[in-house]
Amino acid sequence: MGCSATLLPTPPHLCRHSTSPFPPSPHLNRRNLLFLSTTLTFPSTISTSVAAPPPSPDTTITERVFLDFSICPNYFTNRNLGDDLSNCADSEPIGRLVLGLYGNLVPITVSNFKAMCTGSSGSTYKGTLVQKIFPGQFFMAGRQGRRDKGEVKPPLKLIRNVESIESKAFLLEHSRAGVVSLPLSENDDDDDLKLNPNYHNVEFLITTGPGPCPQLDSKNIVFGTVLEGLDIVTTIAAIPTYKPSENIRQYNDFAELIGDGRAKTARAIWNKPLKTVYISDCGELKVAKPTLSPSLP
Repeated sequence: MGCSATLLPTPPHLCRHSTSPFPPSPHLNRRNLLFLSTTLTFPSTISTSVAAPPPSPDTTITERVFLDFSICPNYFTNRNLGDDLSNCADSEPIGRLVLGLYGNLVPITVSNFKAMCTGSSGSTYKGTLVQKIFPGQFFMAGRQGRRDKGEVKPPLKLIRNVESIESKAFLLEHSRAGVVSLPLSENDDDDDLKLNPNYHNVEFLITTGPGPCPQLDSKNIVFGTVLEGLDIVTTIAAIPTYKPSENIRQYNDFAELIGDGRAKTARAIWNKPLKTVYISDCGELKVAKPTLSPSLP
């Protein structure tokens, strides 16, 4: 019986004399389809999930300290003040900074800075100079050296700071005025001090604005922020500094190129304030609620 059109056409694969070039396909009836629908699964949705971002650095303020700044107009003419600038009789107060410190993020850096403010480190910032001011960027204080030159006495009772090799310590940016940072790339302590096995870096910088300082990012440890006294930061930033002429800069570059050690010595006075700005007092501020809400990094 040949293949012919009927009310129920015979499937092509049952025709003996089919000339189709394609292999016969399996016959699917209602029972087959019902079985397949219960055994095959298909994805209902396409996954579009994105990996969660890493947690933000913990900028909870756990400690508060203060720094009082003043000007001693006769420091360089009257050297009868001894080893402590805080003995300046005709001191001209500039004002107080209140700093909030990120003790959860970098506990060792915060602990050492606090110890320098309270004097429990065997040394203190009190009576020491602001040694460098970079207009529109930041100012630096806490350089170690001779007390009779307004520098910090090297501290002996500090914890060794291993946070300088931890990646999490470099997450925060110098994005605005009032950022408090431990300078590593900008540190200008004498090399002889740095080679001492008991050396501790206690220098610090505070950004002055008005813009960010991206050149400091990933190289220095942000450990706090100015809570009160940004107007004082602006006043310090406006103090005139020593700026070498272009000729002096060129001579210095050449001297450094040929390995003349005097080039570095000469650069030490660049950006020094032309007024004796110093830390007249410092210490810890006790608060009823020691852990404050997080601030902006």
